[in-house]
Amino acid sequence: MNFPLIMLILLVVTGGIWLLDHFMLRRNRAPDTREPWWVEYPKSFFPVILIVFGLRSFLVEPFKIPSGSMIPTLLVGDFILVNKYTYGIRLPVINLKIMEVNEPKRGEVMVFRYPENPSMDYIKRIVGLPGDSITYRNKQLIVNDIPVKMESVGEYTYIESGLSYVYNQKLIESLNERGHAIIINPDVPGLQISGVRPFPFRENCTYHYSEFTCTVPAGNYFTMGDNRDSSSDSRYWGFVPEHNIVGKAFMIWWSFSDFKRIGLSIE
Repeated sequence: MNFPLIMLILLVVTGGIWLLDHFMLRRNRAPDTREPWWVEYPKSFFPVILIVFGLRSFLVEPFKIPSGSMIPTLLVGDFILVNKYTYGIRLPVINLKIMEVNEPKRGEVMVFRYPENPSMDYIKRIVGLPGDSITYRNKQLIVNDIPVKMESVGEYTYIESGLSYVYNQKLIESLNERGHAIIINPDVPGLQISGVRPFPFRENCTYHYSEFTCTVPAGNYFTMGDNRDSSSDSRYWGFVPEHNIVGKAFMIWWSFSDFKRIGLSIE
């Protein structure tokens, strides 16, 4: 469902009726005559739709986490807020950038339109910027030939699909000065080569069994999930074009799994 498009249509319809009534219809209506329902309701909803459309399009948009690919940073069912302007002001629906603000940085959690199906929104962590060389070897991320610092902080266990426990090693990865938590399953290869699909700029990548090296093309980003061995990300479907960016995830505003997570910043 293209919610921004639906909101835009509702905005145009209710706003059009409000303008029609303001400049034409009410002039022909007796002062003590009640507005017809098809005028009264759109006029009542128009300011609300306008405010919601403006907030979602240019400031902040809520999202729900549908999968476990970003565990332990984000859990299934978390509700998050996404900053819509930090990566540039974009026109709603067509997602065309009209004003530069900030460039995405390594280590930030980004929401974007899934390259293989732009009607879907994905959320992953940025690990590679335009021009970067990204290598993933033996579960070690290497950026521009420099291994990213990782520190083990114990184990992390979660239930997958309500059926079985998944045991992982939890580490703090330092793509930026703050660092963030990731989990790795030592029993799973770092890359399922059979899952790699054709994608634009595929020639920029070299795959060898359970490892790969990619050079990020201009205007694109390389993303990975924090749940490294249970994430469909740039390793498999390629780079994220700049025009697919939706915004930066910055806060958990609600969580059914743990109320203590409410209000947490997304690192």
